[in-house]
Amino acid sequence: MNERIGIIYATVDGHTLKICNELVKTIEEKGKKVDLFTIDTFNKNISDFDKLIIGSSIRYGVHHEKIIEFINKNKPQLDTIKTAFFSVNLVARKPEKNTAETNPYVIKFFKNITWKPTIVEVFAGMLDYKKYKTFDRIMIQFIMWMTKGPTDKNTKIEYTNWKKVKQFGKRLATF
Repeated sequence: MNERIGIIYATVDGHTLKICNELVKTIEEKGKKVDLFTIDTFNKNISDFDKLIIGSSIRYGVHHEKIIEFINKNKPQLDTIKTAFFSVNLVARKPEKNTAETNPYVIKFFKNITWKPTIVEVFAGMLDYKKYKTFDRIMIQFIMWMTKGPTDKNTKIEYTNWKKVKQFGKRLATF
């Protein structure tokens, strides 16, 4: 039987999609087929999938609202299949905050919902001040200043550990 795998994601600036594309590539290299959906385009039955992976970026300390709504609405169905969740956030650039057990946003996320996925992972995102609208840039610069990160408005840094993304993709293909 061919296993049906789906990935649903929400992104603000596109980096979570970039991570999803790498996950799809890695899983497909293992001979599996993967369907990729934005949270806005997912219109399938969860029961059509053997595994469902949900990914969300963070903005101002909160995962994407539509992802949270989807999980809360569909928890009974999600609990009947293998699931994974991954978070993309800049706090994960710090080694002491780049795991599901140590990332404050992921910890807070799972305190506020009752769903418990099979696997949870955290990836550092990308900082690209030139992509942000003025308000977002100022707010993110302030947050970075508070967390001792770069604040120069020309900064563009990809913090994502792509080896970790590939390892997660391999794990998703076989769990």
